[in-house]
Amino acid sequence: MNKFFYLLVFLTVLSGCSEYQKALKADGESAIGDKFKMGEELYNAGKFSKANRLFAQIVPNYRGKPQAEKLMYLYSKSFYEMKDYYVAGYQFERFASSYPKSEKVEEASFLSAKSAYQLSPVYSKDQKETKTAIEKLQDFINLFPESNYVSDANVLIQELDIKLENKAYEIAKQYNQISDYPASVRSFDNFIFEFPGSKLREDALFYRLDSAYKLALNSVEVKRTVQAGLVYLKKERLETAKEYSDGFKKLYKNSEHIDDVEKMASEINKELEIYSTKS
Repeated sequence: MNKFFYLLVFLTVLSGCSEYQKALKADGESAIGDKFKMGEELYNAGKFSKANRLFAQIVPNYRGKPQAEKLMYLYSKSFYEMKDYYVAGYQFERFASSYPKSEKVEEASFLSAKSAYQLSPVYSKDQKETKTAIEKLQDFINLFPESNYVSDANVLIQELDIKLENKAYEIAKQYNQISDYPASVRSFDNFIFEFPGSKLREDALFYRLDSAYKLALNSVEVKRTVQAGLVYLKKERLETAKEYSDGFKKLYKNSEHIDDVEKMASEINKELEIYSTKS
């Protein structure tokens, strides 16, 4: 019984494969409709790669015909289901442009933007594609503000924003680790401004202080003239570091970094006392 059952399954699969191969090789006007029908059946069965091959063969034959809209939607979606997001995004864009009044245009526009989201790399890599995805998702929201997909689009944007946030933080911290303190302070300033609600804000403020503190202590004593009179470059940097340390202590009294901050603050104050006797 079991042998008969497995033999029947094998013959059914073999027959299906044979029919599919015949459809692929078939030519002529009569074959076009058959390929569409089989492609749709395969698509509905979740066999997206096979369906895609059949659709690709007949796309040129349906240009300008009523059935083209349905074919192009299935063709585009098959790429998405195959995780070929570059092509899926492009094909969905074409679909939305070609059929602006289609009942599928909203979904196609969303999936085009979501394809861009799928191409966003891990935050440690270059984030050009992440920024592109955010733009496309925001464009979708602007175009379809009442869409049911808007909440999903907003969630995806938040995920992408976190990638940009982590990337910006790691860049700033890396500058600190390689002792490029001016670049680190600038990068953390930008991070704090661009991501005011970040979960990394406490650490960002600490490492900005650390960079400003080390920059000040390592500064050579230079006098320079400004509109207000003669100033000392090292003193300026110490005062900036003091401003950062005072601000940190005010915001994060119970921080795990507080002991290090207190030590830096004490050293900064000692260094600033030197200038109290200078004119």
